[in-house]
Amino acid sequence: MAKLTATDGVTGAVKDTVKDTVGGLGEYLREQRRQAQLSLRQLAEQSDVSNPYLSQIERGLRRPSAEVLQQIAKALRISAESLYVRAGILDADRSGARMVEDAIALDPRLTERQKSTLVDIYRSFVGADKSAGDELALELSEQTENTPGNTRTVQEDTAP
Repeated sequence: MAKLTATDGVTGAVKDTVKDTVGGLGEYLREQRRQAQLSLRQLAEQSDVSNPYLSQIERGLRRPSAEVLQQIAKALRISAESLYVRAGILDADRSGARMVEDAIALDPRLTERQKSTLVDIYRSFVGADKSAGDELALELSEQTENTPGNTRTVQEDTAP
C-alpha cells in the first residue's frame, strides 16, 4: 500500500487546477467558435493551427501557447487577453477592459463595420491601442514558449 505525503496532496491539487483551467479554456473556445458560426475545420484554416490540435484544445487535452491563443483569438475576432485569462497565463485584473471588446465582437446584431467603429471609440475613451495588445502577446509568448505542454502544431499546406 502506497503512503501519501503532504506534498502528494499539493501536487494533486495543482494538477487538478491546471486540468480545470485547460478544460475551461476548451469549453470557452468551443462556445466562441459556435457563436462565430465556424466549424472546427474553418477555425483551423483561419487561425493556421491544425484541426487535430484545435480539437485537443477544445477537449481540454492540450494547453496552447500564448502565440497559438493569439492566432485563435484573431480568427474568432476576440481579444487574445480574454483567452490568456482563461488559460491562466494572464491575471484577470490586467485585462478587464478587454471584456468590453469581446462583448462588442460577439454581438450578432452589429455589422463588422459597426463593431470595428465601436471598438475604436471605446479604445479612444480608455486610452488603449492595438499595439499594446500585440506587445503583451509577444511578451507572454516569450514567457511560455519553453513551458512543458505548450507544443504548437501548425497546419501544413498540403495539396488535395
